[in-house]
Amino acid sequence: MGLMNHRDFTNYKSLFELMESLIEGPDLLIYLRSSIPNLVSKIHKRGREYENSISIDYLSRLNERYEAWISTYDKGNLLIIDVDELDFVENKTDFSKVIEKIDADFKIFMK
Repeated sequence: MGLMNHRDFTNYKSLFELMESLIEGPDLLIYLRSSIPNLVSKIHKRGREYENSISIDYLSRLNERYEAWISTYDKGNLLIIDVDELDFVENKTDFSKVIEKIDADFKIFMK
């Protein structure tokens, strides 16, 4: 996977900033935080061939950028859920925990 050249990135960022200025943020943004080992495990578990070629270096850089972005998020209410110890796809109890957390925090945010 290649990186954008500077010109394309500048154009993309300008377009993104324009679009972002024209819309409101969501009532609640949910960020599912995960470690690299957990991401790799989930990718391998899904077994999608095109995902298996993603390098750990790329995942690490992508994760760093998501963390940097979320640390400055200011468009509205934010809920961060650490999913390293949760398997909400396979485990209904874990799924219920996620839903309960969203419901509880959303009620607080909407007051």
